[in-house]
Amino acid sequence: MHSAKCCRRFPTAPAWCHPPSAARAAEQHCLHLLERSSAPAAVLQSLAFLLKSGLHANPLVLTRLFASSAAAAPALLEPLVAALLRPSVPIDAFLVNTLIRAHAASPLPSARLRAAAFFPLMLRSAVLPNKFTFPFLLKACAALPGFPGVGLQAHAAALKFGFATDQYVSNTLIHMYSCFGGEFLGDARNVFDRMDKSSVVTWSAMIGGYVRGGLSSDAVGLFREMQASGVRPDEVTVIGVLAAAADLGALELARWVGRFVEREGIGKSVTLCNALIDALAKCGDVDGAVAVFQGMEERTVVSWTSVIDALAMEGRGKEAVAVFEAMKTAGVRPDDVVFIGVLTACSHAGMVDEGYGYFDSMKMEYGIDPKIEHYGCMVDMFGRAGMVERAMEFIHTMPMKPNPIIWRTLVAACRAHGRLELGESITRNLLNEYPAHEANYVMLSNVYALTQRWKEKSEIRREMSKRGIKKVPGCSLVELDGEVHEFIAGDESHPQWKEIYMMVEEMARELKHVGHISATSEVLLDLDEEDKEGALQWHSEKLAIAFVLLRTPPGTQVRVVKNLRVCSDCHAAIKCISLVYNREIIVRDRSRFHRFKNGSCSCNDFW
Repeated sequence: MHSAKCCRRFPTAPAWCHPPSAARAAEQHCLHLLERSSAPAAVLQSLAFLLKSGLHANPLVLTRLFASSAAAAPALLEPLVAALLRPSVPIDAFLVNTLIRAHAASPLPSARLRAAAFFPLMLRSAVLPNKFTFPFLLKACAALPGFPGVGLQAHAAALKFGFATDQYVSNTLIHMYSCFGGEFLGDARNVFDRMDKSSVVTWSAMIGGYVRGGLSSDAVGLFREMQASGVRPDEVTVIGVLAAAADLGALELARWVGRFVEREGIGKSVTLCNALIDALAKCGDVDGAVAVFQGMEERTVVSWTSVIDALAMEGRGKEAVAVFEAMKTAGVRPDDVVFIGVLTACSHAGMVDEGYGYFDSMKMEYGIDPKIEHYGCMVDMFGRAGMVERAMEFIHTMPMKPNPIIWRTLVAACRAHGRLELGESITRNLLNEYPAHEANYVMLSNVYALTQRWKEKSEIRREMSKRGIKKVPGCSLVELDGEVHEFIAGDESHPQWKEIYMMVEEMARELKHVGHISATSEVLLDLDEEDKEGALQWHSEKLAIAFVLLRTPPGTQVRVVKNLRVCSDCHAAIKCISLVYNREIIVRDRSRFHRFKNGSCSCNDFW
């Protein structure tokens, strides 16, 4: 920006003091140097020539310098702009557009925050924006989700200057509003509804916006509208739909998209294959995900990570570790993200020694400083193995303050291995430090229930009510005949709710015949035992399973996606349901996949 501290004088004659031919030659040579600048040293060499040749007020050269530094030396961009963007520099749209774009694409948060601030410079300099200005500006605003007001002002400016109906501007408006969160998706849809819909980019932008805003069902519905309109999806569309399928656990949709890609001849780029691996894995078809991975001609670290994560979520730790070793053999250097998958795999498979070895190798072999997520994986691993004291010791050696997730992980281990006093102590500390988080109240309530301290459990309920804290409602999704059905605990909104509830009651009777006793300690409400059993009976996953049992022939696999951790009663009940009804039931909850078959679960009752 123009400021007094930026007005440093350079001991060179400006370019206009040179003969025209010499000035032109210097400009062209500097542009050539900048075009070839692919490293910080090269950018600095070009800068030295620029200053020596007196080109520091040449807008074309400065534009190229800022673009080159953004690409080759991001850390130099802000200092260069502060030093060179002086009042003597003639401002034009090309220069300002480049400044906005360079700052918006920077990996440095400080630079991204400044991107939109260059638009007022354009207006103060009486320079009119052009059709390229607003896509760059709106993308810069999209990177500021905490400041939607800036984006609203940018939209108003686009309307004022007559660019709001431009297709590229409108597509970027959809992207910007979707980045601001769910409450702005209506604004994105308003822009979409007013547009000409002949471009695949427009459809892809809105589908991606819905996925980004957590409305995956709407994304799938819009994709079907797109097909009906005759617009052919491209790779970006397909990746958006696969993300929606992964979120919904819609396996048939994910498989259909895979077949669609083959049938339509859409290029199977590495990015698309990675998205397909992720979708199949999150929908429970790990073997299908592995098959896609094995068929890839080119693989990135993301490809390897996706397969490792998929196997880890299924509890197939040894296979996940084997893939990791194959990755190293293939010469692909692990990053910090892939180590989260490896440590999770070791945790879910009880491979404590192997997991500790991989944790140590991060720093020793690869120079990667473990992040809090890696420490959390280690605490989880020790906890699953029953090493509660070792987990506590490990937490005390962490170089950073443990976050609530790590402490809740330890509390879960305390519950599973009978260390209830320690679990209560940790949860009370969490409540004191984070009194507004509902999970802490639920955890302490569960501890009180396990120790049959019903009075204290009731006090927790009253405290939650007094503070206006509500337990997040359980929600379960199932996909059937190409349609996703949603169930909420105790909900009666489904068209077949009466038949579903009758099926749930039948399931409860069948489970009692095989000796299932409801785990009434899971109920937070202050009810008598009979009412507690009723409350547990209508949990969302039981409604979802009852619906699938009603609508599918015997032996059909049941797939459920739940937004929360499966409670212990539902976990025990689903094991019995798999036995009584002879069904394989796959449940994806917040932490992992549970594969129920013949009365047992793949998680070995620790999740």
